[in-house]
Amino acid sequence: MRLSVLAIVISALFIPRVHAAEKPISATVYVAGDIADCRKIPPLENMAAKTAELIAAGLAKDSMARAITLGDNTYPVGKPKEFGKCYDPTWGRFKDKTLPSPGNHDYGTPKASGYYNYFGELAGPDRRGYYATQLGKWLILSLNSNLAPAQMQVQLKWLKEELGSNKQSCTLAFWHHPVYSSGGHGNNKNMQEAWTMLAAAKADIVLTSHDHDYERFAPLDANGDRDDKNGIRSFVVGTGGARLTPMFFPKGATEIRDNSTHGVLKLSLHDKSYEWEFLSVPGQSLIDKGRAACH
Repeated sequence: MRLSVLAIVISALFIPRVHAAEKPISATVYVAGDIADCRKIPPLENMAAKTAELIAAGLAKDSMARAITLGDNTYPVGKPKEFGKCYDPTWGRFKDKTLPSPGNHDYGTPKASGYYNYFGELAGPDRRGYYATQLGKWLILSLNSNLAPAQMQVQLKWLKEELGSNKQSCTLAFWHHPVYSSGGHGNNKNMQEAWTMLAAAKADIVLTSHDHDYERFAPLDANGDRDDKNGIRSFVVGTGGARLTPMFFPKGATEIRDNSTHGVLKLSLHDKSYEWEFLSVPGQSLIDKGRAACH
């Protein structure tokens, strides 16, 4: 009897331990560009205040969520007083949870000093306007589409290094000028090289604004051709508060577009997939939602 008990105890010591499955990690971001314009309407009464309410409500429910700005944070020229008196009372409410990027209107003030002075370290190191971070299993890249050619080459070298060392499951990049858009400004080739690098690295999402509208494209390859398997899914989200603007004919890869609704794009970033949903301000309604797997 004693030998049997001893045998059971010994065998138990050598039973392989079963480790609990790693808990999935998800992150949520709220996204828009072309935001705060107080030239005709006071800050707390304009559309930037209404889109800010959408984000503030989401952040109140999830302390780990973040806001992303896609440039043109203030109008007309990104002066410090525009950030202090127009942006700060609206989207500035969650400044400490914001991942910003600059637009051409932010550079309306020399060296975008209003933007860099306001956001400080949040805008990335050395006032260069680009940086990388991680949310959950995602590599997040904030790029600067306003750089002069020599500075752009430095940014592209940095981007190549970041993509080459990336060990995350999924990749999202954002900046201001869209490579592909059917809005009034149309396609902008300023970031074509960056797009090509991201496509080669099988990045999953690119977010831009500049055109004051909302547009979602089918996944596109390095040349802008549809590639549902490996292409980049891109969104233009210029609906953060500034006046909406006309659109031209849709592109062949346009899946949905609208220039009558202010709001923000909500992205739920999971370990190996993502979901998107456009959130409209009260009184307006645009429905766009879906999900996809990472490459």
